[in-house]
Amino acid sequence: MAKGLNKVMLIGHLGNDPELRTTTSGQSVANFTVATNESFKDNNGNMQERTEWHKVIAWGKLAEICNQYLKKGRQVYVEGRLQTRSWDDTKSGEKKYATEIVCTDMQMLGSQREQGGGQGYGEGSPQGYERPQSTPQRGYQQSASEAPTYPSRPSGPMLDSEKDDLPF
Repeated sequence: MAKGLNKVMLIGHLGNDPELRTTTSGQSVANFTVATNESFKDNNGNMQERTEWHKVIAWGKLAEICNQYLKKGRQVYVEGRLQTRSWDDTKSGEKKYATEIVCTDMQMLGSQREQGGGQGYGEGSPQGYERPQSTPQRGYQQSASEAPTYPSRPSGPMLDSEKDDLPF
């Protein structure tokens, strides 16, 4: 029996261009934010919209691809896991915390006309959305050596970047 599940799937727009760094060990890491929007009716029946900002971190080759292809405002599907890290603030001495999504899959969404390209990168894609057989393409599959803390799994079908509508 499984001990737990830590999985995050987001569809939103990039709040900033990815920032690429290299660790002292030579591994690439990219940070960016994704905004998701939620619409709901308040107690008075008025439509309200709420934006949630998510911090995302990608490692290895996936980080390099995010840095190369993702731009502020681009619609993206991100899949990964939640991770909270802590550190001691050198100025105040307080313990600080940050919760972020460690990205294992990334799909660029929207049409090529709208966003200047559109191809999937990562280990899979949203369930039930298949690329037509006439145009087989595979995106980037992150290997275990590039992100040793992530378990590898078989790659799935990639998103059809020509479609504007999502299947769910």
